[in-house]
Amino acid sequence: MIRERVLKILLVLVGLLFSAGIYPLMMFLRSEASAAMMLSLYVTLGIFLLIAVRNPSANRSLIAFTAWSSFAHAAVMAVQAYLNVIARGELLGVAALIIIGVALIVLAPAKQSGQRASAAGA
Repeated sequence: MIRERVLKILLVLVGLLFSAGIYPLMMFLRSEASAAMMLSLYVTLGIFLLIAVRNPSANRSLIAFTAWSSFAHAAVMAVQAYLNVIARGELLGVAALIIIGVALIVLAPAKQSGQRASAAGA
């Protein structure tokens, strides 16, 4: 019960964090096309994470996608920082994305026994 409550709090925090990208999205819309595209994905993901708070178990795949896409984004940013494509200060974003990914995986709801049975029969 505590684990689910912590997961819901985390989903709200990450959902709000990602949704807060709407302001920079509007600022970058004309000047930084690639940043605007990336932010549009994160804003959308943030909104769906806020919706998932109601029933995390029914949104396991969304939670897993958020965790693994955070790892993928962190890996790309880390390589870019290593190659001096982006500033080293961006490594704070790498750390934040890794923390988000790990926390979501650790707190992810377990599969329901009915889900396992239906998956095995398919």
